Amino acid sequence: MKLTFLGATGTVTGSKYLLEHAGRKILVDCGLFQGLKELRLRNWENLPVDPASIDAVLLTHAHIDHSGYIPLLVKRGFKGKIYCSGATFDLCAILLPDSGYLQEADANRANRYSYTKHKPALPLYTQKDAEKSLEQFRVVDSGEPHDLEGGITFTLSRSGHILGSSFVRVSDGQTSILFSGDLGRADDPVMKPPAQMQRADYLVLESTYGDRLHKDSNPLDKIGEIIRDTAARGGSVIIPAFAVGRTQSILYYIHALRKADAIPAAIPVFLDSPMAINATQLLSRHKNDHRLPEKLCADVCHVAQYVHTAEESKALDHSNGVPAVIISASGMATGGRILHHLKHFIGDARNTILFTGYQAAGTRGARLVHGEEEIRIHGRMWPVRAQVEVLHNTSAHADYGEILEWLGHFQEPPRKTFITHGEPEAASSLKMKIEDHLGWIAVVPDYLQAVEL
Repeated sequence: MKLTFLGATGTVTGSKYLLEHAGRKILVDCGLFQGLKELRLRNWENLPVDPASIDAVLLTHAHIDHSGYIPLLVKRGFKGKIYCSGATFDLCAILLPDSGYLQEADANRANRYSYTKHKPALPLYTQKDAEKSLEQFRVVDSGEPHDLEGGITFTLSRSGHILGSSFVRVSDGQTSILFSGDLGRADDPVMKPPAQMQRADYLVLESTYGDRLHKDSNPLDKIGEIIRDTAARGGSVIIPAFAVGRTQSILYYIHALRKADAIPAAIPVFLDSPMAINATQLLSRHKNDHRLPEKLCADVCHVAQYVHTAEESKALDHSNGVPAVIISASGMATGGRILHHLKHFIGDARNTILFTGYQAAGTRGARLVHGEEEIRIHGRMWPVRAQVEVLHNTSAHADYGEILEWLGHFQEPPRKTFITHGEPEAASSLKMKIEDHLGWIAVVPDYLQAVEL
């Protein structure tokens, strides 16, 4: 087998790995690049492989940095099948059309207000393109091998990151390679723990938090303190949250705080993201993926008031100074309804902007977290006067300690471990930790690097 790294090298976005064997081409993950402009421009470039020549796509999970390129791959000629778990398909059916819609909306807004050098600005793909791509998805069961012809099989196993997230193990009968996708946490309050994998000849391993440990403090304490303090000064808490995964965790924590009377019951909580609402409702459909008992699942799903329409969303920005908690996507403030809320609330020192996880380089979230005093939204600069806070211990990604613990279950070391899906410092740090603690051979591949397995 030959492996080529088409994304997630030196960055946490754009996950794409091309496997070639006996004339067949398999793409593992198919994500969009996000964040820095130089990365986003890669989405517009032609892949170094003709999409029409790819035989199949295997998905680890539904997050856009792993699935968001699929509509464009189909648009550019891919005719094969896209294999994934049932929950991953249900989430992609939500996320991909929404991604197309947002790209159309961003292009239309850029054209309307002339803050683009492109005449006209165009979306990468449309909502219709995304909906069409869903026809090529095929749901498969986890825990058993599936035939891809040409002597290639693949097996999905639970990775514990979000609903449906999976490790993908590919084998040609002699050599096996395991793709971690995004590795979840053993003690996540919502998701079940990652499956313990015991062997693979090669491993492609994420390193989002490869250079740090999550704090031991309870997220409940921090979230409760922020909500109480912000409400006491007459402000609102605005939470940019990933629609899939992080939103459901935040709802869980808010439910726990309300149940313990740790936040004022009178403070309304709004979930303003149709995509996040739909994803939250999937908890009850995919009960085997998470830990929540049926009643608790129902309570978490209804702890917030759902905001469906644009008119309802706009009304939240004109609440006459009544404190509230508004959860909206996207989690790195790169698009979506959260941008409109930021424009309204970010200039008032009474308010708090609460980020709930990793902010990739080049995103608005990263710039705000690093203390920028002005932020560009929809072609205009907005002063930052609101308090900006970050939760470092609600991530759905394993830290380096949790990664090493998961690797410790392997009965023998892989021949080589490829460290991907991390900023350069995080990837290099995890490489050294794996070498020092486990004695394994680990490498950090370059963009478009190809290796023979």
